[in-house]
Amino acid sequence: MSRLDDTLALCTIDSVSGNESGIAGVVEQRLRANPLLEVERIGDNVVARTSGHHATRLLIAGHIDTVPGEPSEARIVGDRLNGLGACDMKGSIAVMLELALDSSPRSVEVTWVFYAREEIARSESGLLEISELRPDLLMADAAVLGEPTGGVVEAGCQGSLRVVVEVHGVRAHTARPFMGRNAIHRMGELLLRVSQYQPRVAEIDGVTFTEQLQAVSVGGGVAPNVVPDFATCTLNHRVAPDRTRDEAKASLIEFFGPFLEEGDSVTISDWAPPASPSLSSDHLARLVELSAERPRGKLGWTDVATFSELGIPATNFGAGDPLLAHRSDEFVTLSELDEFARVLALWLH
Repeated sequence: MSRLDDTLALCTIDSVSGNESGIAGVVEQRLRANPLLEVERIGDNVVARTSGHHATRLLIAGHIDTVPGEPSEARIVGDRLNGLGACDMKGSIAVMLELALDSSPRSVEVTWVFYAREEIARSESGLLEISELRPDLLMADAAVLGEPTGGVVEAGCQGSLRVVVEVHGVRAHTARPFMGRNAIHRMGELLLRVSQYQPRVAEIDGVTFTEQLQAVSVGGGVAPNVVPDFATCTLNHRVAPDRTRDEAKASLIEFFGPFLEEGDSVTISDWAPPASPSLSSDHLARLVELSAERPRGKLGWTDVATFSELGIPATNFGAGDPLLAHRSDEFVTLSELDEFARVLALWLH
């Protein structure tokens, strides 16, 4: 079987977030075929480790869930596989399984982590479940997260800040709006300001991160014949690793400037911290060298931040174009899988 066939076999297993039991069972069964691995199942997460006498331990992690879709529609067409999860990230998972079953001698110990529920709220993450129940299984000198990166090391990740902005007005009858003040109209002015946002660019350790700001939902109003006295807007702000949560919130308040008045509020509803590049790690610097590509900053949040919180240098590196993730037409090519396998195998040896 080719690597496309291996990936197709995984793609046809329904593993939308929260329904990973089936694919976790397949992963566990395959890993147990290698007697050199110590395999542990924690919920719907599977961890496999070598346990020799090498001083260095490297960790490779990947999530086994997908966003909603129809797995039965996955198809190989020529040298590429089209289908749910092909790019994000069952192509990388297939390669990880292949290399985990390779019994060739290595000069490092290796931990393989296949975890559930990455595509939903971070509080549900299988990686956090492992960290809480068996943190010893995640200890390593460096880690690679097999998110799709097109074979380029994507260092660090953006933080994700979600805030709810509430502005106030004065309620009145819609026949006599001059007696009130329309809060939705006020919010419209703020939304215009958001639409004119110019992304802030931060360069950290030679890697460029571009911040983003988007309105993702709006609300307000009392009744069809009432001038609304409140309106809300939820904003998602992608934050460079040189800012804390409070610094990012303060920058938004400053950006909104004259559109906020006394009594208005900006409330944080969710925060996932960013992660700085860890390219000062000799192990990750070697990965960059093997990839033969200049590293770039990760667009979006990934569990590189989770490893960063654990004090483990980590980076994103996997098969597939990251711009195809979550799209209905996502795909991965055989050449992408082959190159990911080649570089990762060299790194582990």
